[in-house]
Amino acid sequence: MKILQSVVVKQVLTENSKSELLDKYRSNKQQLQKECDQLRFELKKLEKTKKFQQISLNKHYEKEIQIRQEKIKLIDFQIEQLHMLPIGSELKEKEVKAIIEIEEGDRWEDVQSGRTIIIQDGIVKEIR
Repeated sequence: MKILQSVVVKQVLTENSKSELLDKYRSNKQQLQKECDQLRFELKKLEKTKKFQQISLNKHYEKEIQIRQEKIKLIDFQIEQLHMLPIGSELKEKEVKAIIEIEEGDRWEDVQSGRTIIIQDGIVKEIR
């Protein structure tokens, strides 16, 4: 019988992967800042038209800006944490589903124990 099981994919932190992650975080942060600027611009533009209720308009746009600012704070925290991690650390990247073959007589604890795939610089290094 075959069953689906979650498998954790971990990435070994190397100089290359660390710089790639930093680039990704900085790119995401820059995108969020652009979105905040765009929202502020749209708010100013809509304020001049006076077609909408000013209070509800401000609340909506400020809420959207606040959401993006929280994401920026999270990215800043992730960048800070990444700088503190030593090379060789394992970072959980994602979870994927795998098909596992089980048969009568298999130990359920062994089947249930989570499997892990270790990736280093884009190459599968180990399957645990």
